[in-house]
Amino acid sequence: MKKGALTVIMLGAIIALMFTALQKDRSGNVPQEKLKSRYAHKVNASVDHSLFQQLKKKFTKPQEVTAACISCHNGRAAEVMQTTHWNWERSEYIAGKGIRPLGKKNVLNNFCIGISGNKQSCNKCHAGYGYADSKFNFKDSLNVDCLACHDNSSTYIKASGGAGMPDSSVNLNTVAQHVGKPQRTNCGTCHFFGGGGNNVKHGDLEKALFDPSREIDVHMASDGIDMQCVDCHTAEQHQMLGKMYSVSSMNRGRVECEQCHTGMPHADDVLNNHTLKVACQSCHIPTYAKVNPTKLYWDWSTAGRMRDGKPYEETDSNGVDVYMSIKGSFQWGKQLTPDYIWFNGTASHYLVGDTFDPSRPLKLNELFGSYRDPDAKIYPVKIHRARQIYDTEHHYLIQPKTFSSKPGDGGYWKEFNWQRASEEGMKLVNLPYSGKYGFVETEMYWPVNHMVSPKNKTVKCTECHTRDNGRLAHLGGFYLPGRDYNPWVEWLGGGCIALTLAGVVLHGGARIVMGRKRKGSNLP
Repeated sequence: MKKGALTVIMLGAIIALMFTALQKDRSGNVPQEKLKSRYAHKVNASVDHSLFQQLKKKFTKPQEVTAACISCHNGRAAEVMQTTHWNWERSEYIAGKGIRPLGKKNVLNNFCIGISGNKQSCNKCHAGYGYADSKFNFKDSLNVDCLACHDNSSTYIKASGGAGMPDSSVNLNTVAQHVGKPQRTNCGTCHFFGGGGNNVKHGDLEKALFDPSREIDVHMASDGIDMQCVDCHTAEQHQMLGKMYSVSSMNRGRVECEQCHTGMPHADDVLNNHTLKVACQSCHIPTYAKVNPTKLYWDWSTAGRMRDGKPYEETDSNGVDVYMSIKGSFQWGKQLTPDYIWFNGTASHYLVGDTFDPSRPLKLNELFGSYRDPDAKIYPVKIHRARQIYDTEHHYLIQPKTFSSKPGDGGYWKEFNWQRASEEGMKLVNLPYSGKYGFVETEMYWPVNHMVSPKNKTVKCTECHTRDNGRLAHLGGFYLPGRDYNPWVEWLGGGCIALTLAGVVLHGGARIVMGRKRKGSNLP
């Protein structure tokens, strides 16, 4: 009888545990279900712009389209003119440097280096028309490019080397009559092709995201939730949420996974405990550059080689450039495991004119954080390394002039003369050039935030908690179970297990002894 009752109790306990587990699993899936429900219904434009008379007249230049837009959308251009997309800088606090204007105008990178030597080409992605030199009028609202972000015809493109002007093939009337909420095509046209080509810079932002599958990105998957960039990067008065880490020092205006998924997204409490020190991306983005390769190394020092007296290019089996006379040598990677760092959301940046020690690699955007920092978590990053030109006497990076607008202006891509390109480029940033140059190793850190994998493809526990070259093998400053060995910790852990077992044995033995005594004394 007692055995039967014990069996019933045990079965009941097992069923209760299973029911609890199922309930937890179901509640753990609620955030994704909410996302599916929220974005399943796509909002259509509330008006048909093709019916507006002011958009039917023949447009001969893009500024006329802007004039037509703001004739109805009063005040919108003024909002755009307060944004980073327009000014390409904002005030930021930089550790050790104070509050400084920070952005594309004065931050150098280790891809195309900076916009000052190549405004006609780099400013193709400026949210305006004609930003070709310092004479550009940032206060003229008619120079605001409404179409770059709001074209829904998928026919609007900017001219190569056109300083933000639309390509001559664009039918301005067609585009103006088909505008609406920004789509991935609008954002991706610039952000997927930064650095001179597809997936060059970020590694997790590329043209495959125009129409991705769930294997590539569970959020943007065309066959899944089908989220658009602006679903996360929301805007208020045209101020976009989400500051790019490469040109933002302060931890504000970021987009975080917790905005939708909360800080306790899992059914398993052990996994939820990880979120205190591990960013969601570290587990849910096991690889990046899933479809097309991303650039990992750029050596400017090899630029300028000629073949039969002419510049040339070489490509690899993936169809990407591994050498270009105008830019040098490249190394690429695909299906990459990220590097991992401690990051608290703040950073430092190399600004034009900053001096440095050329005997060691220069970090152009150091991301701050440590295990002991309460705001820091483990984040996945792509590290782009380069060898770029610097002034060997002044010990600061050179902004070379690369683009040529006329013969003899010193543009490297036409003259292939580093001396001339350095002289003219440093004039553009108002810094002296010593006449002596060399090449220095640099690094840039790009946090990996996109290309989120399905949950069955997330990072496995043993990929980090292992002594066999795990994902976090090179991340120090803390004790990681399964990876690290500490004799005191091992001894203490073994002692706790031994004491626990001893306690179980003693307790069980005591129960047996007491049970026998109770029977012997005929007590109830």
